[in-house]
Amino acid sequence: MRITLAACLLGFLSLAALPAVAQTVTIDRSPLSLPPSAFSSHFHDGREVAVPGTNGFEHQWPGTYWEETFVGNEVTVGFDDAVNKLHIYIDGQLVDMETKPGRIQVRLAGLGEGWHGTHDIRVEKATESQGGPATFLGFTSPPSDIRPALAVQSSNQIEFIGDSYTVGYGNTSGKTQCTRDEVWATTDTSQAFGRLVAKHYHAAYQINAISGRGIVRNYGGGAGDTLPQAYPYTLLDHSAPYTGAGWQPQVIAIGLGTNDFSTPLHGGEKWKTRDDLHADYEATYVKFIQDLRARYPKAFFILMAADQFHGEMPAEINTVIARLNAQGEQRIAFLPMTGLNFGGCDGHPDTGDDRKVSDELIAFIDQHPGIWQGK
Repeated sequence: MRITLAACLLGFLSLAALPAVAQTVTIDRSPLSLPPSAFSSHFHDGREVAVPGTNGFEHQWPGTYWEETFVGNEVTVGFDDAVNKLHIYIDGQLVDMETKPGRIQVRLAGLGEGWHGTHDIRVEKATESQGGPATFLGFTSPPSDIRPALAVQSSNQIEFIGDSYTVGYGNTSGKTQCTRDEVWATTDTSQAFGRLVAKHYHAAYQINAISGRGIVRNYGGGAGDTLPQAYPYTLLDHSAPYTGAGWQPQVIAIGLGTNDFSTPLHGGEKWKTRDDLHADYEATYVKFIQDLRARYPKAFFILMAADQFHGEMPAEINTVIARLNAQGEQRIAFLPMTGLNFGGCDGHPDTGDDRKVSDELIAFIDQHPGIWQGK
């Protein structure tokens, strides 16, 4: 199937905002015919597993991205992904959105001379895929035109750990009542606060978040790993431990506790009283931070909470910080998320809230510029 950029983006972007050259991009989608080994992609310390027989990566956590620099006027992207929505950018401009593309190749041609023949391409995962992983095969271009090179990497690294608020659950919906399909379709991690903050600082980033998960208790007391239990793994089935030798974030922003405290305890849960839940939450959160500190010795921790549930979550986080301070941890702070609209699906933050939270995070980091130097 061949479409032009104008047809692809109708209803999503104002073409008047794009450079004239971007409007000439032609997009051809076809079943994968190139061998998977024809594609290339570089590892950027994200949560990915190399796929044997290919140059691609299996992935599952939200906000994963891949980028490359090439010379020429066309490039082809390979996917084996039946579960995600993905955005493709050329030189910073959104030129294509792929929804559950399956096993296909997407050729972007007619890039023109507006970018002087050298282009950056970036693919971002916009959705959450708790149900299973997918594979990004990589990029390829005509041999006469391509000059593979790693995209310039920032020395700044920032990580976001959390739940559905961090994922961007239903943040573009424009309504609070959503079907399950609408939640999936309107979740856009690329518009969530984490990506906005990272973009502001031109920082490499990871978004390690799972909707419905907490520190010790999932939403409604539901089954499944809590976030600290899932965190050590690249894939959620525990088949691939995460190593990330090159990943040493200077900032780690954590928002966890909404699912621990947003619903009442019920029979069959291991906590008999709210005080029991508080004690477990505090001890487990302290241990989680200590484990992160051992792994990331230069990181500054920003613990976040919305002003909900009669102040229960902020009070618990301040208790966690006080306990860590008493044990010598000083590179940590609490940042409340106040005044949110919660206009997304099921009363989640909307994109306006994401911008507000990102502004507050940026303001905090700017007030502590030594954070980037490990001070």
